[in-house]
Amino acid sequence: MVPKLRIRRLVRRLGVSLAISACIGASAVDAAYPRLFGTDETRASNIAMFPKWRGALSRYFSEDKLADAPCTSDRFNRCHLKDWKRFLASLSGVGRRAQIDAVNDYMNRQRYLTDPRNYGVSDYWATPQQFFVRDGDCEDYAIAKFMSLRALGVPNEMLRIVVLQDLNLRIGHAVLVVYLDGEALVLDNQARRVIRAASIRHYKPIYSINESHWWLHRRG
Repeated sequence: MVPKLRIRRLVRRLGVSLAISACIGASAVDAAYPRLFGTDETRASNIAMFPKWRGALSRYFSEDKLADAPCTSDRFNRCHLKDWKRFLASLSGVGRRAQIDAVNDYMNRQRYLTDPRNYGVSDYWATPQQFFVRDGDCEDYAIAKFMSLRALGVPNEMLRIVVLQDLNLRIGHAVLVVYLDGEALVLDNQARRVIRAASIRHYKPIYSINESHWWLHRRG
């Protein structure tokens, strides 16, 4: 769960950044991508204002020297990596939609655990390695799904992590969205199956992000 206070700060911060975005190369989202949860989008290429996301990317790509240890260890090691690679290898040659469904189901088996209990801070964006051994909250599910699909060859431009407000539960939340065949598909730790974004009415996106761009969302 994304803390409410952080959502409020993001709304204020991103509201200011929308005015700045024209100076940093922002543009309207490509018409090939459907409107996400009924919002208008403005795209920018400067992701420096998202240190938690950039930090998760940096830690993920630097964790390439792993120790030999059993899978029961509380530190990600070669045993955990072997299990993850075995799962990804089982999806080789499978259709893209089947890969998306399998990744969503696999990651949703992890235990939900809030950041204050897990890391002692209000908000922490974990790498898949940390998520596999420590479990995590909504954005950690989304990040692990993002990285798994990237490892399977899904292009960065087809993926976005979306930070939003759940209007039913009145909480901050995060999901992964995958664009496939003209549709936006939602991979959500609160849902057992992948859902079409067009069928969801209670999510209000604040921003979405991938490895190269971020999008500010506003109701049209």
